[in-house]
Amino acid sequence: MTVIDRTMRRTATMMAALTGTLALAVVACWPVAAQATTKIQHLVTPGGISAWFVQDATVPVIAMQYAFNGGTSQDPAAKPGVTTMVASLLDEGAGDLDSSAFHERLDRRAIELSFNATRDQLRGSLKMLKDDRNEAFGLLRLSLTAPRFDAPDIERMRAQILSGLRRESTDPGSLAGHKFMAVEFGDHPYGRPSNGTLTSVPTITANDLRDYTRRVVAKDTLTIAVVGDVDAATLAKLLDDTFGALPAKADLTKVADVTAAAPPQRYFIPLDVPQTVVMFGGPGIKRDDPDFMAGYIVSHILGGGGLSSRLYREVREKRGLAYSVAQYMSWMQHSALFLGNTATRADRANASVETIDKEVKRMADDGPTQAELDEAKSYLKGSQMLALDTSVKLASALLQFQLDHLGIDYIEKRNAMVDAVTLADAKRVAKRLWGKGLVTVVVGRPPQTAAQPAAATTPKAN
Repeated sequence: MTVIDRTMRRTATMMAALTGTLALAVVACWPVAAQATTKIQHLVTPGGISAWFVQDATVPVIAMQYAFNGGTSQDPAAKPGVTTMVASLLDEGAGDLDSSAFHERLDRRAIELSFNATRDQLRGSLKMLKDDRNEAFGLLRLSLTAPRFDAPDIERMRAQILSGLRRESTDPGSLAGHKFMAVEFGDHPYGRPSNGTLTSVPTITANDLRDYTRRVVAKDTLTIAVVGDVDAATLAKLLDDTFGALPAKADLTKVADVTAAAPPQRYFIPLDVPQTVVMFGGPGIKRDDPDFMAGYIVSHILGGGGLSSRLYREVREKRGLAYSVAQYMSWMQHSALFLGNTATRADRANASVETIDKEVKRMADDGPTQAELDEAKSYLKGSQMLALDTSVKLASALLQFQLDHLGIDYIEKRNAMVDAVTLADAKRVAKRLWGKGLVTVVVGRPPQTAAQPAAATTPKAN
């Protein structure tokens, strides 16, 4: 793997962390053709807990994905990073089990329990063998209702987060991502760094963590998806036992809808590294917008189709400017973006940006061809056969369908939605997405110094 390839992977991972939606963009548009006949049940427990559920006895495994509304947008303005720290600590001891004892219980039964934070949700994942379901759901109940937040664990996680933030302060992909989100969203909670800053993380206290958990972890914003070898009655009891004791209502701070900053804008951050990172994007299309599917298709044509995309063909194949280039749509509860990135040599950065700008403008002015549209539709309908082939992937998809308010029959309807997009729709939406150009952030050496020896200084950390 080349240096550019590694940089591209880190940059894509960074953007996934920034928006919390890169993987979900795939999930929300690739339902499970292989399980098209699988019955998705809407289960409501005696205690009023709602879940989408697929009973599958193929293997004796149960997978659950769940989410509480809130996410990093609920961080106090002066303390970004609280949600991330909560997510890192919920499985570090609960009730009468300290961190070591808690993980010993997990490991003894090979139970997989984890939490993560997105802009809009605190999410969790639980996977276990069928025979260990009582133990697994019991440990999850403890982590949600009685997290310990012991001082040694807080300091250990704080040190890990700070170490990561120090690395980010000299990583071009991280710097580009933070700058891009700050430009697009300003003082809105989406503009804050999700993992916090080197200034904010040291100030986070155990009381901050407890207050966040009290406000966010509640039944009224809980969304659940379960796939596996368990019957409805047994699952209902497990869900009531696990989530039934949570507070009835969350106490969330209202987050306003926001439109990302309009292009054209361009920023340069000097950093003495071998590869220059280019991040570009602008306002996108929200998931409930009638133009979403057309936007998803033209985005695939422009930069999401791998070797077949226009950007890949123009930037990589024709000019050899970069190893890879990608562009995709990202949506959140209160806004949406289109995002793209590439990495190249400093002396090729300007040419790469110019080529991307030119191709984006051509798509905005002319839209795709009928052949491109037909090929994209065929790919997007057929590629679903390769996606979501495990219980965890299917549970993740069902969770996202609920969060996006797509309806329990979305799998059956989705291909018809793809087919319904006309060439006129695609051209109109391409103009809507890219007609004003791009917000571009470039991080690396200035072109005129690209060939000079590396300097001894790096940008000051946040």
